[in-house]
Amino acid sequence: MLNLIPRFTGTRIDELPTALQSLAAQSFTLARLYAGRGITDPDELQTSLSALLPAEDLYGVTEAVRLLDEAIDNHQRILIVGDFDCDGATSTALMMRALTAMGAKVDFLVPDRFKYGYGLTPEIVELGIVTYQPEVIVTVDNGISSTDGVARAQADGITVIITDHHLTTKATPPAEAVVNPNQLDCTFASKALVGVGVAFYVLGRLAKLRREAGKSTVQVSQYLDLVALGTIADVGVLDKNNRILVHHGLNAIRQGRCCIGILALLEQAGRDAKQLQAQDFGFVLGPRINAAGRMDNMRIGVECLLTDDWACAQRLAHELELLNRSRRQVEGEMRTQADNIVQGLAESSADSDNDLEEGDDTIIISKTIASKAQQNSVINDKRSIVLYQDDWHQGVIGIVAGRLKESHYRPSIVFAPADTTRTGADDAIKGSARSIAGVHIRDAIEQVAERYPSLITHFGGHAMAAGLTIKRRNFEAFVEAFDEVISQLDDEVFAEQKFTDGALQASDFSLAFAEHLADASIWGHGFAPPIFDGLFEVLSFKILKDKHLKLSLRYPGVQYPIEAIYFNFDNDHWDYRAAEVHILFQLDINEWNGKQSLQLMIKDLAVTKR
Repeated sequence: MLNLIPRFTGTRIDELPTALQSLAAQSFTLARLYAGRGITDPDELQTSLSALLPAEDLYGVTEAVRLLDEAIDNHQRILIVGDFDCDGATSTALMMRALTAMGAKVDFLVPDRFKYGYGLTPEIVELGIVTYQPEVIVTVDNGISSTDGVARAQADGITVIITDHHLTTKATPPAEAVVNPNQLDCTFASKALVGVGVAFYVLGRLAKLRREAGKSTVQVSQYLDLVALGTIADVGVLDKNNRILVHHGLNAIRQGRCCIGILALLEQAGRDAKQLQAQDFGFVLGPRINAAGRMDNMRIGVECLLTDDWACAQRLAHELELLNRSRRQVEGEMRTQADNIVQGLAESSADSDNDLEEGDDTIIISKTIASKAQQNSVINDKRSIVLYQDDWHQGVIGIVAGRLKESHYRPSIVFAPADTTRTGADDAIKGSARSIAGVHIRDAIEQVAERYPSLITHFGGHAMAAGLTIKRRNFEAFVEAFDEVISQLDDEVFAEQKFTDGALQASDFSLAFAEHLADASIWGHGFAPPIFDGLFEVLSFKILKDKHLKLSLRYPGVQYPIEAIYFNFDNDHWDYRAAEVHILFQLDINEWNGKQSLQLMIKDLAVTKR
């Protein structure tokens, strides 16, 4: 049997929170799902825009709005400085569209990650001055750590407004206004807004101020398609506030009320906007926009979200599609190399405790973990994966770190040269970190910086993802220092926990329930998609393309076979004699030749009878 943790252990209606018991009369399964996610009152499931948290609770928003209002009235040149990911692109596009509609003189600049790096650096300020001669700079999805950049702008008399959501424990930069729910002294009830969410709040407040004053304004809610896309793509926690934002943005796209760049991207992906689901922001749209910042320049992504010309949108979406294909190729090559390195280290770990090095300029790698199979029987003294190679591509290190984290369940950091033409000991290398539940990766990196102040040049991020810059000569020292911090955590943190919403009732195995479940909420990070488990009789099986397991199953009380598939299953672990299996699965709707059928997406499996 699988070792699973139930999100909700009750099996009767009277074990549910009182406010959910009336819902249980309609669907006990759905009520149980909500209870397992901490919902105790149906009001927490509201989707009305009127249920959003008030903008005035955001510290600094009143001053930011006052400055923007004056800038529009006085025809000052405003420059939006964005970030090179999907959150940054949607934030920039949102600011550009809304401020332009209000009558502002506004341009945008997104740093090229390969030339300037992240944030409002002095170099980016100087580029902005030369190119656009701004009188006001507004950052989106960055800036909370940009003290030097703010000083450089102010030295030229430029007003700086920071809008950001990243965590910081340092003093807030002395900008004229700073809006960030995660800054010190901000009491905004939700700390989960991403960059585009913060921008939406600032613009909504600005639009209201100008509407009340009888000035040119705009209905900012018409841009919720951008807010939804950026929120999911940036893996924002789906608390009530974010679920409301995404709900309305998703519905707008389904109804075609969105920027045409999104429709062009969906066309490239072969997806129907009417059938869009929240996860498609993260797996379909987000990667294509992110590809611009990873492989080229995010300006392409922003322009795709800004254009109102269909032919231009199609051209830009096609460019993004090609960049995404290139990203996949580079990522695949790096993933293979990284997997081989980790596997090689696992095989040699029994013979040596030394770090693995292959040549002076090829691979430097931390002592890390055993292979996935070995993890079941060996607790290695290394709790992290930290890799670097001189020819790795800076644009995809975050994706590779994420894959390593998923496959080995260890916090992972992948480094690449800041400039592949400069790989000397004193040259910069940039790392992208991804973490597991229970390991706050940004705080872990901060602990390293506090203990060893000379190791890290820059860092920032969140609980689950962070970025940092170090000198190449400091790599091995950083590896040891980082593992020193991680090794202090309890063993239980590194044992992957798998949760279940329990067994389904026989009547739940239907297309109607699968459709209802998909639209019952905005599911995602922080409001986990429903996942169930159960014992099934195996009627038949097929191995597809040597890597996918397809099963035909029987469940008690269900009068027809249930189809299930386990993608990328290790077929060496399949027992051809299996008569019964315990599976962890999600309900899915399979579409083939215009027909829909219920399908179980298997996430884990154990043979219980032969």
